[in-house]
Amino acid sequence: MAAVGAGERADPLDVTRVRKDFPVFEQVRDRPLVYLDSAASSQKPRAVLDAMTEYYETTHANVHRGVYAMAEEATARYERARRTVARFVGATSACEILFSKNATESLNLVANAWGRANLSAGDVVVLTEMEHHANLVPWLMLAEELGLQLRYLGVTDDGLLDCSDLEATLDGAKLVGLTAMSNVLGTLTPVRRVAEAASAAGAVVVVDASQYVPHLATDVTALGADFVAFTGHKMLGPTGIGVLWGREELLDAMPPFLGGGDMIRDVRLDGFTPNELPWKFEAGTPPIAEAIGLGAAVRELERYGMEAVRDHEVSLTRYALRTLGERYGDDLVIHGPTDATERGGVLSFTFKDVHPHDVSQVLDQSGVCVRAGHHCAKPLMRRLGVAATARASFYVYNDESDVDALADALSSCSDLFCL
Repeated sequence: MAAVGAGERADPLDVTRVRKDFPVFEQVRDRPLVYLDSAASSQKPRAVLDAMTEYYETTHANVHRGVYAMAEEATARYERARRTVARFVGATSACEILFSKNATESLNLVANAWGRANLSAGDVVVLTEMEHHANLVPWLMLAEELGLQLRYLGVTDDGLLDCSDLEATLDGAKLVGLTAMSNVLGTLTPVRRVAEAASAAGAVVVVDASQYVPHLATDVTALGADFVAFTGHKMLGPTGIGVLWGREELLDAMPPFLGGGDMIRDVRLDGFTPNELPWKFEAGTPPIAEAIGLGAAVRELERYGMEAVRDHEVSLTRYALRTLGERYGDDLVIHGPTDATERGGVLSFTFKDVHPHDVSQVLDQSGVCVRAGHHCAKPLMRRLGVAATARASFYVYNDESDVDALADALSSCSDLFCL
């Protein structure tokens, strides 16, 4: 590990020990695995895999229905996971935590349940140019259907959210949607500042925290938001489980999103009465094993300590920015803030004239896994003036040796394409 300079904190995570929690790194390969794609999906620790396997082997039954002992135990584990997630993000009540299949579904729930009930032709919805499609397309669909007016907060040339005209942009808005951390730029947006301005304008605030919750200590009430969506598979948990936190009074007033079993209290041939929170929004058999796995993932992150997770990523991101910059200079362009404290551990870059997909394939030959493409953020790609980028992203199991491996593997691109 590099020496700690003045004003820098020592890395608090023992990555060698952390990596031992992840079976994927124990697999025998012809080269070490350098996994730098956690912004797309993180690897899973043994504790998560064991929790899900143990549930399926010993306690599997449908929840909320059976009164026999095993069904009651399954229900208890499912609801315990909800309480664990609620504690992790600072929810005032577990009934404010809704389980979905991913953050995309959570955001669509807000657009369809809250949006349809509260928005009409001419109403203003404010989004940002750096949104993932999951917090953009649902509002585009609703705007087309209802005749909404969409406005956008832009992105500065240094990759920050442009709040220079914030109050004017929010004037008359009914809803503001923004990412807490860009999945392309790594930018940490000023959610609290935007939320306070939105509240003053009378707007509801929905935050896509898919990249934020896995990496920083999160208190949803302190953010000042009304809805916060995130997903399990980016925070050491399994795929197929997402979360929506919402203020209880808003969720209570919203109509159901999906209809079916478990989301009802009574059904008649002429109508129905919805269930109470949170089950009002969890129609059908929920992702039981996945919720249990997410609960285990949260406990692992709590064991590491979210302040330690954040400090580690700031240190590693700073090292990556410095190492890649010194080695490749202007041949490698990293988009987003240059200050590691203003961003998460996500580095989207272009390298010389090599197409990002070619970069990714060449790096893979060295065992280095990075993402390539538009990262479900096409409007932001257009703002950056590129069709795609390669993206390296860090997590608790990465260290400076992974950055060095990335830097070394990039030289193969120059050699292969004779640049």
